[in-house]
Amino acid sequence: MLNTLLMVGLAMVGGLALTRVMKLFNLPNVTGYLIAGLLIGPNLWNLLTPGKFGGLITAEGLSSLNVITTVALGFIAFSIGGEFKLSTIKKLGVKIIIITLVQAMTTVAVVMIAMMFIRGDCELYVSRALLLGAIAAATAPAATLMVVRQYKAKGPVTETLLPVVAFDDAVGLIIFSVCFSLAEVFAVGGSITAEKVILEPLREIGLSLVIGAALGALLSFMCRFFKSRDSRLMLMICAVILGVGLSQLLDLSNLLVCMMIGAVFANMRYDSIHILTHIEKWTPPLFLLFFVISGADLKLSILPKVGLAGFVYVIVRAIGKYTGAFAGASIVKSERTVRDYLGLTLLPQAGVAIGMAQMVAGSEDLAVVADQVVTVVLFATLVYELVGPVITKAALSGAGEIEREISVSSEQRRRRRLFRRGKKV
Repeated sequence: MLNTLLMVGLAMVGGLALTRVMKLFNLPNVTGYLIAGLLIGPNLWNLLTPGKFGGLITAEGLSSLNVITTVALGFIAFSIGGEFKLSTIKKLGVKIIIITLVQAMTTVAVVMIAMMFIRGDCELYVSRALLLGAIAAATAPAATLMVVRQYKAKGPVTETLLPVVAFDDAVGLIIFSVCFSLAEVFAVGGSITAEKVILEPLREIGLSLVIGAALGALLSFMCRFFKSRDSRLMLMICAVILGVGLSQLLDLSNLLVCMMIGAVFANMRYDSIHILTHIEKWTPPLFLLFFVISGADLKLSILPKVGLAGFVYVIVRAIGKYTGAFAGASIVKSERTVRDYLGLTLLPQAGVAIGMAQMVAGSEDLAVVADQVVTVVLFATLVYELVGPVITKAALSGAGEIEREISVSSEQRRRRRLFRRGKKV
């Protein structure tokens, strides 16, 4: 217990301190959180190794914080689901679905083709290509949401980005479920069945949405009887934790469950926007810990082992995301800013992709390719999580959806100087 508390305190102090450094370089806070995790983790300063500080902080304690990352992902999905107002979806119409499908399928196809040409010493290169192509579709909603919140981004790109990121995980899960089953079949030389390829993925997705919808409806109903801010905040926390728990128990997608809770709640309550602001004031410390722990989990030791496949995956996935988003936005005739900048905001990749890689590692049929898949995904996570938020912020700034902080701060300084001199502001 003492080990865990020390790590939590150290993580929060380190992450918070680095946000001041990030501000000097005009970088997002999430980048500071990830760097703090790298610094205190086993990669650099090695503060989590037994023996440091009298052995009070141990590497094993890091795994005890996994519950924080799981719950944090649940709250991130809940927040994204809260953006699924039917009024907004009707306004955007079928555009979101088309953009999401085009960019996801383009990314999968581009990465699969590239991996087919990079065989190396991999005997089951077809299975590896299927798995890495499917994992490439996943996008990390956490980093994107943090950047949008920090800079209060508003505009066509942001309005398109949040639902696309949310739908992207649903589409990515479907694609991965199908490709995972196909990869196992190719690995063992078995037969392709409709149950493995279609029925099992549909069961997981359908049940996740049903349970999430039920919890969202229950949360909305309970808010009728609890009017205070604190009571409603506790109800939302309970709903998300319950959703995460049921997902773990029934082997479902906690992202889809919690996303559906937020979506149903947002559309059943006319005052949902006001209520959801309560949870936005509670979650920042949780998100800080999530990103610091994610940074500590990134393993720099894999860099020498990643090989050509890792570098190609990072580059080709970025190309697939950008060209796919550009093509999808062009098809539906979105605004120019959406066509030009949306793809750049879809680069971050973390929790969902790592979870998919861990599923590969847990399959006996895919043991031959598991190490290569996990190594490539971890390397990509390291790159995308450190660079992705910066690119997302730059894209939103380029689209004109983030206020110019420099001009605002300089105007504030000018007003203060005039005020101190006794002049009228």
